[in-house]
Amino acid sequence: MTLLEERPAPDAPRSPAVPLRRNRDFLLLWTGAGFSLLGVQAAQAAYPLLMIWQGSVAGAGLVGFAAMLPHLLVQLPAGALVDRWDRRKLMIVCDLVGLFAMGSVAVALATGRLWLPHVMAAAFLEGAAFVFYRLAERAAVRNVVHPAHLPAALSQNEARSQVAGLLGQPAGVALFALTRWLPFGVTALAHLLALGCLLFIRRELQEERAERTAGLRAEVSEGVAWVWRQKFMRAAVALVAGSNLLFQILNLSLVLIFKEAGHSPALLGVLGLMEGVGGALGALSASWWLARVAPSTLLISAFALWAALMAPVAFLSNPFALGALCGGMAFAGSLMNVAAGVHQMRITPDEMQGRVSSVFMLMASGMNSTGALVGGLLLAAFATSTTVLGISAAMALMAVLAAVNPAVRAAGREDADSGPAAGPAAPASLTPTAQTPTAQTPTAQTPTAPAPTASGSDTSDEKVDPS
Repeated sequence: MTLLEERPAPDAPRSPAVPLRRNRDFLLLWTGAGFSLLGVQAAQAAYPLLMIWQGSVAGAGLVGFAAMLPHLLVQLPAGALVDRWDRRKLMIVCDLVGLFAMGSVAVALATGRLWLPHVMAAAFLEGAAFVFYRLAERAAVRNVVHPAHLPAALSQNEARSQVAGLLGQPAGVALFALTRWLPFGVTALAHLLALGCLLFIRRELQEERAERTAGLRAEVSEGVAWVWRQKFMRAAVALVAGSNLLFQILNLSLVLIFKEAGHSPALLGVLGLMEGVGGALGALSASWWLARVAPSTLLISAFALWAALMAPVAFLSNPFALGALCGGMAFAGSLMNVAAGVHQMRITPDEMQGRVSSVFMLMASGMNSTGALVGGLLLAAFATSTTVLGISAAMALMAVLAAVNPAVRAAGREDADSGPAAGPAAPASLTPTAQTPTAQTPTAQTPTAPAPTASGSDTSDEKVDPS
């Protein structure tokens, strides 16, 4: 059997569950995606530095636009193709695209042949490959872990995203300071390592699928319609949109607060560090919370805590105090991402995972852009403290709306009514065995860095080790 040939099907009879720390396929998938994500973060930090140090501020904007465009342009088609194609082979292609795109930039810089259209094309290809890779990897998780380990697996994925966001930007800047081609060369190497991990995964990353005759547009429409028919999904889309928009306004407000207080821009790094630590702690503790608190309670509490922590931002300027508040918001965001992610993954059929995730990712990306625009207009028209208090009140209103929404309150209890649609891998309930913006499922966009940001029945009564 070669590395790309037949592997055990995900719906084959499962052997007794092994802890995640000894689950070979999960560790390979987790590690490979970590390499890929860290490389992408480093490259994104290096793009503006590269163009600005070349003397082209406009070029920095164009490259940044090219890197972000795939998140809006290919998100929905990517979700449909993730559900149509072999996910493992698709992820391999994504790593190859990233390897050659970033490798070509490194070679061009090393040989002194930088060309703006080349960098823009490479950034677009890297961004598009990352969109496909992220959707495929997320959809693949439940096919390599025991159902009872899904909350712990998504917790570890969320923690990985937080740490990659925390380390990727300073790594990209430090590598660029050594020599300009190095962050892109290291990103290419990261894709190569991720590719190696994928080649050794044994299990298939999707369930067996029926042959499809519908066109791509019809499949995309099917995914959007499926999300709309689910009461929880409809509510979650609205919550994702609102929270991401508000956090983007908060991000701009924090930068203005630092400027008005006369702080050095370097102190924003302190805020980012504390926010990253809070997000990582929230992700690592998510499975513990989910074993003790209903997912609906976590979702509603996250919005309430965000509102409570946003309000003091209007009256503070100390970087460490602001960092502590942002760390608390990131902690809650990671918990919400994991709780909502577990629920979404368990109620969504395997053949719809890519399309459902793409709807949330598109909404998160769109609201990030809209939030930046709205935030600029609000801060130009009102005082910073007034703007922050306004978004805090809006977040409190969202918490109330979430609390009175029957679908949100029922999150975790309706899994048992989902029937066999989600396939044999999903257990009946989020509790008591039970992740954002990455979704991010609902992907919570917390200050200064993304948190990201959204069944059948398993009647086995065997005891499992969730570690």
